[in-house]
Amino acid sequence: MSFVLIVHQVDDFIAWKAVFDGAACIRKAAGEISFQVLTSQTDPNRVIHFSRWRSLDAARRFFESAELVRIRHAAGVHAPEFTYLDERDHGDL
Repeated sequence: MSFVLIVHQVDDFIAWKAVFDGAACIRKAAGEISFQVLTSQTDPNRVIHFSRWRSLDAARRFFESAELVRIRHAAGVHAPEFTYLDERDHGDL
């Protein structure tokens, strides 16, 4: 499995979430399979987006695209940090 972890600051979580939700169809078409959105307990505008992808190449192409740069700007995203991850193990306890 391939995953992407994104941590970024946003101007306003509710406004960001509306843009994020509106982009669901393009995220799915690009290869996103599932996602989780989390926020910091001390700063609700510090957003963590954790997602599973068909491939890391597809994720990189999507997140580095000019379209996504425009969407991030419109959503009030500042300095996103991307970490591309390969699953090595998982389990439930």
